Amino acid sequence: MVSVHLVHPGEGMAPWAAWETLSRGRQHPEPSHAYRGEYQRDRDRIIHSTAFRRLVYKTQVFVNHEGDHYRTRLTHSLEVAQIARTAARCLHLNEELVEAICLAHDLGHTPFGHAGQEALNACMKPWGGFEHNLQSLRVVDDLEERYAQFRGLNLTYETREGILKHCSKRNAKALGELGRRFIERGQPGLEAQLANLADEIAYNNHDVDDGLRAGLLTEDELAGVELFADHWNGVRDAHPRIGRREMIHETVRAMINDVVTDLVDHSRAALERAHPADAEAVRRRARPLIGFSRPTAKRHRALKTFLNKRLYRHERVMEMTEQATAVVVALFECFMGDVRAMPKSHAERALEGQEATGDAGQARAVADYVAGMTDRYALSGYARLVGASPDLEMRATDERRP
Repeated sequence: MVSVHLVHPGEGMAPWAAWETLSRGRQHPEPSHAYRGEYQRDRDRIIHSTAFRRLVYKTQVFVNHEGDHYRTRLTHSLEVAQIARTAARCLHLNEELVEAICLAHDLGHTPFGHAGQEALNACMKPWGGFEHNLQSLRVVDDLEERYAQFRGLNLTYETREGILKHCSKRNAKALGELGRRFIERGQPGLEAQLANLADEIAYNNHDVDDGLRAGLLTEDELAGVELFADHWNGVRDAHPRIGRREMIHETVRAMINDVVTDLVDHSRAALERAHPADAEAVRRRARPLIGFSRPTAKRHRALKTFLNKRLYRHERVMEMTEQATAVVVALFECFMGDVRAMPKSHAERALEGQEATGDAGQARAVADYVAGMTDRYALSGYARLVGASPDLEMRATDERRP
C-alpha cells in the first residue's frame, strides 16, 4: 500500500471521518491527480466501469423485462448513494467515499437477483461457494480490464473495505489486511457502516413501492406493518383526495425520511458520546457507531420480515426464482463441460485456472463469467446453448407500461 495525497480537504468533516491524508492507499502506487481527490477518482472509475453499466439490466426483485418502472441494480445503487450522501453530510463524514462504496456495492451481483446468487453458490459449493460481496471485490480488484499498469480499478483501501460488507472467515484469511476485521470482529470505517444501512433502507422501502406496483402486495396487507401503516394513515389524513400512486409515493417518501432522520440523530449522538480520535479508532471498536434507535430498528426489522414472507416468497416470485435457478445452473454446467462455449478471453482464463489449480480454478473463471451476465444476456445464452427459452414473465397485475 502507498499513502495517497489529499488534493481537496473535506470542508467540515469530523476527525473520525475518512480523511485522504490518513488513507491506507491503493494496492498499486499511483501519482495523485491535479484536481480530483482519491475517493472522487474511485467513484469516477466505478461509474466508468463495464460492471457498473451492466447493472441497468440486472434484477433487483423483478426480472428486467417485467416492466420499465421497476428497480434494477443500477437504479437501486443510485438510490442507496443518494440516501447515504444525505446522511454523510449531516454526520460530517466523507461524502465522496460513501458514494463510491454505494455505487460499487452490487457490482458482483449475478443475473436474476438473489435467485441467481443462490444458484451460483450451490454450483460453486465444491470449490468454496460464491459470495456476492466478495465477487464485487473481485470485480474491482481483478476482473475489470481498463488500465495498462494493473488489473482491476485499483481502488483505495477504504472503498474496498466498504464494498466487502460480508465475508466468511475462510475467505477473509486470504484477504490479508482487508479481511482482518472479519476474523478479529472489528468494524469498518463509518462511511462503510453508513453505506451498509443506506442499502437496507433503500431496498426495504423501494421494494414496498415495486411490490405494490406489481400487485404482489396490497395496502391492506401492509396495514399490519407499523412503519407503513403510520405513514399511510398520515398521508391519507393530510391528502384525502390524492390518487393511489401519489399515496404510495408519499408514504414511501415519508418512511424513508423517518428512518433516515432517526439514523442521523441516533448516530450523531453515539459519535458524540464515543468521540473516537480518528477512523482507526472506529475500526478498533467492537460495535458499530452508525445505527438506528431501538424503536426504529424494531420497526425497520418488522418491515424486512414482512417483505421476506410476503414479497420475496410470493408464489409468483418463487416461480420466477425456480426458472432463474435452472438457467444459471444450466449455463454453469455447460461452460464447465466446455469452456470454449464462452468468449475467447473467458475461455482462456478458465483454461489458465484449470492449469493453475485444477477444477477449482476453472470453476471460479466460469462463475466470474456467469455472474457478470445481465438477465437478458443469460436468457439469450440459455436459449442458444440449451435450445429453450424459459418464461420468466411474472405476470404482474398493476401498472406495467409507461
